[in-house]
Amino acid sequence: MPEDKPRLARLTAILTQLQSKKMVTARDIAEKHGVSIRTVYRDIRTLEKSGIPIVTIEGKGYTIMEGYKLPPVMFSEQEANALITAEQIILTNKDKSLVDQYKSAIDKIRAVLKYNQKDRTELLSERLQIRTNIESEKTSDHLIQVQSAITHYKIIDLEYLSLSNKSSQRKIEPFALLHTQENWVLIAYCRLRKEFRAFRLDCFQKITTLNEAFEPHKITLQEYFEEARKKWESTPDIPLT
Repeated sequence: MPEDKPRLARLTAILTQLQSKKMVTARDIAEKHGVSIRTVYRDIRTLEKSGIPIVTIEGKGYTIMEGYKLPPVMFSEQEANALITAEQIILTNKDKSLVDQYKSAIDKIRAVLKYNQKDRTELLSERLQIRTNIESEKTSDHLIQVQSAITHYKIIDLEYLSLSNKSSQRKIEPFALLHTQENWVLIAYCRLRKEFRAFRLDCFQKITTLNEAFEPHKITLQEYFEEARKKWESTPDIPLT
């Protein structure tokens, strides 16, 4: 029936949404798809009846049972084009680890594209040029390692050479990453200085992720910005100049 098509598309989109996050609330689903909470409940029941092991956590939301594998997601032509455009942008990034990992990921994405999509994405790749870092200069190779340290709350032992050419050894608690002026900047709590500092990844001389974990910082990135903005420019490690 024609009226079933929008619902089928919505159910597929909800399934993708559930795959993309550890937990999704009914309100998140309702707002994304422009339906009522009651409709969300009905859609979740339909997915459950179709064999999708959705776990309902009372008062919190929905998650898919750990270990359950779903078939590859099919991309629309517009989504595939967006991914190929992102690839061209990322290839110009100055961090080698990011470029290498994205190449690996995009190869897996290309593998699930339809044949006609593959032809079109290859054509688009040939007709796109991002005019930043044209020489494909790579100034760091640490971004992926730093990201892992952030998400696992692991301390980093860092040998750092500041913009003023001063070398120092630091133990830092990684907090957040910024990308500015074509460089990656790590915001971290420095145990040597006993405060949050900013470190350019292209100034890293040596980095080791320690097995030691730290307590998560009870501050959001926006709160950090509000507290630290005024003193960034006067901090020796600040890379924004």
